[in-house]
Amino acid sequence: MNLFKQYASYAFGAFGHDAFYATLSTYFPIFVTSVLFTGHANSAQMIGAVSAMLVIIRLIEIAFDPMIGGVVDNTRTRWGKFKPWLLGGGLVSSITLMIIFTSIGGLADHNDMLYLIIFGIVFVILDIFYSFKDISLWSMLPALSVDSKTRTKFGTVARFGSTLGAQGVIIVVMPLVYFFSQKFSGTTGQTQTRAGWLGFAAVIAVVSFLGALTAAFGTKEQKNLIRENTEKTRLRDVFKAIGENDQLMWLALSYFLFAFGYVITNSLLLYYFRYVIGKPAAYSMVGVITAILGIISVVLFPFLVSLIKRRGVYVGGIALMVVGYLIFLFAGTNVTMVLVGVAFYFFPYPMIFLAALMTITDSVEYGQWKNGTRNESVTLAVRPLIDKLAGAFANGVVMLAALQSGMTGNAKPSDISASGLLQFKMFIFYIPIILIILAAIVYFGKIKLSEKRHAEIVEDLEKKLKAEKAAGQKIGD
Repeated sequence: MNLFKQYASYAFGAFGHDAFYATLSTYFPIFVTSVLFTGHANSAQMIGAVSAMLVIIRLIEIAFDPMIGGVVDNTRTRWGKFKPWLLGGGLVSSITLMIIFTSIGGLADHNDMLYLIIFGIVFVILDIFYSFKDISLWSMLPALSVDSKTRTKFGTVARFGSTLGAQGVIIVVMPLVYFFSQKFSGTTGQTQTRAGWLGFAAVIAVVSFLGALTAAFGTKEQKNLIRENTEKTRLRDVFKAIGENDQLMWLALSYFLFAFGYVITNSLLLYYFRYVIGKPAAYSMVGVITAILGIISVVLFPFLVSLIKRRGVYVGGIALMVVGYLIFLFAGTNVTMVLVGVAFYFFPYPMIFLAALMTITDSVEYGQWKNGTRNESVTLAVRPLIDKLAGAFANGVVMLAALQSGMTGNAKPSDISASGLLQFKMFIFYIPIILIILAAIVYFGKIKLSEKRHAEIVEDLEKKLKAEKAAGQKIGD
């Protein structure tokens, strides 16, 4: 199959996937707090109940991601192991996304307990099938090629697509909500309605499923001896495959520290603009800057990797982020300087993500070489697991930071005490700086799986498996 077609298909799959994720993680809470329970007698309690359910379900579901990866690894169909889950997960998650952007047949207005029960069931189904789609999409990467350079190209175009998808939602969300509100509810101006939000969710659901469809039918799994060397993964072997892969475990630790620090700062930026600078409207410039720099960063990744390798990109990118933090610390309430800090802080993020993703992908062959069995989806499930874990912990830190600093409700910058501001800076700057520096130290000191080392492992595996096949030994199950 033409490589350009595969690149484009994989990129569009990532585009729809991240548009879905941005809608679920960022805009569903806004729907709940802005229109779902408007006028409800127990609106505060219902918002709190829905929020608590989201956090609890996500934390519990984290433990199941490696097992979902094991299910995908054990899938044997004429269409391969990933495509059935990509399509099934894409379809079910798209349908359930639209359902949660409704009052569920009016239950949100008339029967609080029944609404919460049905919402919980629907969200669990959504999260499970989203995880199947998420793991299938990203764990396709080692199946598309065993060559690090080709993988880098696939990873780069996928990150390009996902960046456009996530940032594109920021651009279209409110115009779509206003349009559908006017179309179906007869409103005018900037009035938001449930129908408007449902229309927006429906558009994203369709885009997400079309992306899954395109990625499924526009890409092709490679068939070779290395990929044939796999066996059915038993439940007890799922966590064993992860635990015995030392390079995967060290990368997981490094990436968790990095993601945890990044998400804390990223989540608290709006608070900074609102409660420290006093100009929340200026926050929109952050989206413009990150969208532009995100695209540039992704495009530059293959070039920089060829010059300084993944280790240089990962560690050097974190060094550039630290420069951004230092600019933040001296910027005070100067919006221009804060935005410069945002530029330095965000620019390397997509490249660091890609460097981590490529290292995790190459650890598939490393684990196969070391332990004698190949686990593609189990290995690649580690990355979404870490993102969910970092996000869940970061949400707790953000709420704690807001409460400790007095940055809640209608508070103004003048209401924030000196001690409150100091505590806020500790959460948004000092703690994340320590976390990402530790991430760089772990990666630099413990990750030995370079591009050169991976190529040597692939060559060694091919020689070994060819010799076994020539001797009449069975390869795989």
